[in-house]
Amino acid sequence: MFRRLKAYLDSIHARDPAPRSRAEILLYPGVWAVFYHRIAHRLYRGGWFFLARAVNHWSRWMTAIDIHPGATIGRNFFIDHGFVVIGETAEIGDDVTIYQCVTLGGTSPDNGVAGKRHPTILNGVIIGSGAQVLGPVTVGERSRIGANAVVTRDVPEGAVMVGIPARSTLVEAGTWQKDFVPYGTPCSELFDPATQKLEIMRCELETLRKRLDAMIEDGGKSTARERRDRA
Repeated sequence: MFRRLKAYLDSIHARDPAPRSRAEILLYPGVWAVFYHRIAHRLYRGGWFFLARAVNHWSRWMTAIDIHPGATIGRNFFIDHGFVVIGETAEIGDDVTIYQCVTLGGTSPDNGVAGKRHPTILNGVIIGSGAQVLGPVTVGERSRIGANAVVTRDVPEGAVMVGIPARSTLVEAGTWQKDFVPYGTPCSELFDPATQKLEIMRCELETLRKRLDAMIEDGGKSTARERRDRA
């Protein structure tokens, strides 16, 4: 038990440079929220729904993190800061990192049957602050969800998603898969909005050039036909 706790605290320290010791990490609200959830989830699986909800209510009051007792959570799950909401049918894999104000929310099933309505987050995913992942979507392994992104569709493995609705960035995510990157995406000019706007303008210019070439070619063919007709 203590060995598993030590490994868990070390996994958090590897992702967060702020704490100076394992004892300091024990004060993190995310650590306590996961601890209370383990208890609530066991009660929920055993059919003690009211007690599970009571533990969940206490945890939410203590940590400002609301994890439904029915949610399934893997190893080394780290919530940095708090104000996170995780729904009943959410499934979270191993080594997942979530920052503050994230919602793993549900959508109303079309057939009215309360089934799988929350996301599945696979191993190694990083979800940035303020992001919303909604519905029974699957977020692929080692993918990253940028801050304030809204995800409503499946995310491929290793993708970096930004925007509303979330779309893959122009930069290949494989470049950033070597090490853990705090906060989901690296701080570089590749992710500068001005740089992305320039890239979009270049694409638009290339499209206009192709259209202009096509118009010139069509105009030349029309002129040649007119000359033949006159002849």
